[in-house]
Amino acid sequence: MAVDDLTHTPRLMLTMTEAADRLSIGRTSLYQLVRTGEIESVHIGRLRRIPADGLLAFVERCRATAASHQS
Repeated sequence: MAVDDLTHTPRLMLTMTEAADRLSIGRTSLYQLVRTGEIESVHIGRLRRIPADGLLAFVERCRATAASHQS
């Protein structure tokens, strides 16, 4: 492991492509989730970014929904 790996700070904001990759979904699906408000996004100038903690919140909501359907 390189020294840079040990001191790497996780990114707070992700591009649409990076966020889609982390969720293992396509960009079109991510844009739909953003459009419906299921995943938070912010504009920084002309750029659209996804807060990393917004992805975690989405995954937690998906888990809670799945758990409630199994009960």
